Amino acid sequence: MTSGTGPVLAAGAVCWRMVDGKARVLLVHRAGHADVSLPKGKLDPGETLPQTAVREIAEETGLTVSLGAPLGTVEYSLPSGRDKVVYYWSAEVSAHALEIAKFTPNSEISALEWVSLAKARTKLSYEHDIDVLDRFAERLDEGRARTFAIIAVRHGKAVPPSSWDGPDATRPLLQRGADQALSIASAIAAYAPTRIVSSSATRCVSTVTPLSGFLGLGIKVTADISQDAYESGEASIESIVTKRLHKQRSVVLCSHGPVLPDIIEEVARQTHSHFDSALRQSTMLSTGEYTVLHISRDKPLSGIVAIETHGPSEH
Repeated sequence: MTSGTGPVLAAGAVCWRMVDGKARVLLVHRAGHADVSLPKGKLDPGETLPQTAVREIAEETGLTVSLGAPLGTVEYSLPSGRDKVVYYWSAEVSAHALEIAKFTPNSEISALEWVSLAKARTKLSYEHDIDVLDRFAERLDEGRARTFAIIAVRHGKAVPPSSWDGPDATRPLLQRGADQALSIASAIAAYAPTRIVSSSATRCVSTVTPLSGFLGLGIKVTADISQDAYESGEASIESIVTKRLHKQRSVVLCSHGPVLPDIIEEVARQTHSHFDSALRQSTMLSTGEYTVLHISRDKPLSGIVAIETHGPSEH
């Protein structure tokens, strides 16, 4: 949620598709502003930024999309004097999404237009939008625009070990942890994972249960990424990561503070990624936080395309 004194936060995407081997991107003609821009909109109270991006694109264009790799932010000042920060992702639009989309010109968006990258640069009204487009074009030229995600989730806040007289693996979530789990469910859903894998610990399974319901996906429960297995030297992190990279489908891996750094490091190792400060920082997750590692479908051994870390909504 944006405070009255902080920057106005917004989110959107470069929506794209391939037509006869060439990329086309979606522009929106905004009636109220008399301009041409990328689809985006403001963060609503209680939302997270990935959730905002998907919702705003649906509202402005009628398209149901899932988020690809992030394209960074743009910052500028509003006429009111407040700063505005817009977070962008890429979002490939499937033929099915295009087919079922319903758009009617309205007082906010007068028209939609699919154009080439070159034409988009001439039509966009703002230089900062062109900057975002150029970031996408660079990724496209590298052959790394089409991605899948490995989403590493740390379980929500659980009952402290000192307050629990049962086995550690049975510690439940506190109410705060349950709230965190509910908050991140709709945000993680923005990446459209097709598989949910959880440590067998109760606190992990409970964390991804709202996401399971949201997506209509079952939860694959395994001790292979549990803290108990990790501490006893019986975890199977390498095999889990190998399988997920081979499948090339977006997946959620819910685990524990001590285990997640090894999971993320193993993804980095198998994708030939340099373990730099950004990657190291992405392993330091608080309860209820998650890191999204975006991997190229066409060049999976070219290094992680992008990394982003998010947490529950603050309100």
